[in-house]
Amino acid sequence: MTDLVVKGKVVVPEGVIEDGWVAIAGGRIAGIGSGSSFPPSSCVDDRGDALILPGAVDGQTHATSYKGLAGIAETTRSAIAGGVTTLVDMPYDNPDPLDRPERLDAKVGAIAAYAHADMALYGTATRETGTSNLPALVRGGVVAFKISSFESNPVRFPRISEALTLDLMEALAPTRLPLGLHNEDQEIVLARMARARAAGLNGIVAHATSRPEAAELAATGQFLSLGLASGAHVHPVHLTTGAGFRLTRAVAALGAKATGEACVHYLWLDAAQDGERLGARMKVNPPIRTNAVDGLWRALSDELVAFVSSDHSSWPIDNKLVESIFDAGAGVPGLETLVPAFFTSAEARGLDAARLTAEYLAERPARFFGIDDRKGAIEVGREADLVALEQGDFVWDEGSAHDGLNWSPFHGETFSVRVAASWLRGSLAWDGANILNNPGAGRFVPRATAGWYASEGS
Repeated sequence: MTDLVVKGKVVVPEGVIEDGWVAIAGGRIAGIGSGSSFPPSSCVDDRGDALILPGAVDGQTHATSYKGLAGIAETTRSAIAGGVTTLVDMPYDNPDPLDRPERLDAKVGAIAAYAHADMALYGTATRETGTSNLPALVRGGVVAFKISSFESNPVRFPRISEALTLDLMEALAPTRLPLGLHNEDQEIVLARMARARAAGLNGIVAHATSRPEAAELAATGQFLSLGLASGAHVHPVHLTTGAGFRLTRAVAALGAKATGEACVHYLWLDAAQDGERLGARMKVNPPIRTNAVDGLWRALSDELVAFVSSDHSSWPIDNKLVESIFDAGAGVPGLETLVPAFFTSAEARGLDAARLTAEYLAERPARFFGIDDRKGAIEVGREADLVALEQGDFVWDEGSAHDGLNWSPFHGETFSVRVAASWLRGSLAWDGANILNNPGAGRFVPRATAGWYASEGS
């Protein structure tokens, strides 16, 4: 006897099972099939023509950048409502970054107290800690590390020098854990921002041109070169143009362990087309550029993209409502729009949206972060994290978000799917209208498998 059978069009790694079913026992997937020959169950949840996908693994979120560890509560509520059952959260917590084991312990404790979805965690290193805490953080279960070549805050989000970056890579290379980078050249950006301010330029296009693609490519190229020399797995966490992905692939072809990540807002928004309407509501770093969307989708179609994330930021709208674009906060919320926006855009381009959504929003990030023993696919033995997508025309209303922010650059956009249900380890957590689970239902997800380059035996 199983606990639950979920029926619908089931998206598995091999394709879509029409009239499919997923049997669940003890929070894990116990069987997969089609038709009426499913195992006896205490409950059958028939979703009709809805697509049943693996719960999304959002590989880049910032739950704690504004409200601190307590921000996990609202962020994970939004995740569950958006079909994101596992978040991979960045280490730039407020007020202090996750650069030492006691801060990891505190964040794991906060997950147990607040989380509605499961969470894996990035760690970081700072000028104060250097490489000294890396072994303890690895033992503690962090799935990756992240640093920045641009200083947003001297304590919480510092710039890491190239010398320390190389030290970190050499220390991390044997672990195979990825080292992510916020990839902008600080000298170029500061000089161009000063030039734009002096010229009286403002607006979202001025923001983009003051942080030019050259600054992004320069930081990316330096980082990839150090990765090639050190043997570490290096990963720019947001590439905004197709050129960035081609550069990453070119260095990988030289023997580097190099991957690149896309964020869904770069795949949808355009600075020239959307900037006047949205202004600072679409300000992110690196910036959304002009005429970059097609090149990014070509990079994805050419399999140059490791996976797609939301880069969800927990900033309130007041952080955006300032006179100068250069003083506005960078970052947008995105946990409830990640799945529908990616699916809709892929479908509009004539691509297999269901298959790509399962692959780029679940399978690939789960493997990348070494949690694919439990997460990322509808396969027997994995945890029963599922999402039901209803197809149709759905206008996104920012006021309906569950993130405590209630603003979005996607407000008023029409999506071709909506998240009708989410299950976390076999328990219905979102019914399409209400969050059904309690704070603390989410768990910390430590790294368990070798990750992206496991097949290379390195």
